[in-house]
Amino acid sequence: MIEVPSGTSILESEKYMGLFGGLFKKKDEIVAIADGKVVETSSVSDPVFAQEMMGKTLVFSYDTDKVVLHAPASGTLTVLFPTGHAFGITTDGGVELLVHCGVDTVNADGGFKVLDKKQGDKVNAGDPIVEVDLKKLKETYDMSTMLVITNPNGKTFEFVGPCDIKLGESIIK
Repeated sequence: MIEVPSGTSILESEKYMGLFGGLFKKKDEIVAIADGKVVETSSVSDPVFAQEMMGKTLVFSYDTDKVVLHAPASGTLTVLFPTGHAFGITTDGGVELLVHCGVDTVNADGGFKVLDKKQGDKVNAGDPIVEVDLKKLKETYDMSTMLVITNPNGKTFEFVGPCDIKLGESIIK
């Protein structure tokens, strides 16, 4: 029998998290991919994203010279463009997500570095995927970063509104 200090719930106890943590985790939890700001979707210069033509879209902005983009959810890295400008994850619950860094950055010559991941890898929410040289890319491109739910798999999601956000924070209301 494991003793839990008085006043500590079983779910709060680190001793029990290994036993019960996975039981209460949401299959399709979606989290912030880096520290930054959530901005209005309509502010993106590409109408495909601004008008959410590919699916429900959340837009991030970063004020740093470099940023590491992380997996927004646990699942399989189903798409990873060789350029590093975009990647897709299918959650264990079948929801399909696309992270697209910048507008027209598919044409960029460098500025993205894929971090020890390959298409088909299992990832956990918060795993680092791509490092982005924002300082270099901002000279030519709109570096808004979009997270798109391309296939909600029958589920309904509502994103948070414009705000400051930290890596790993939930972006679902």
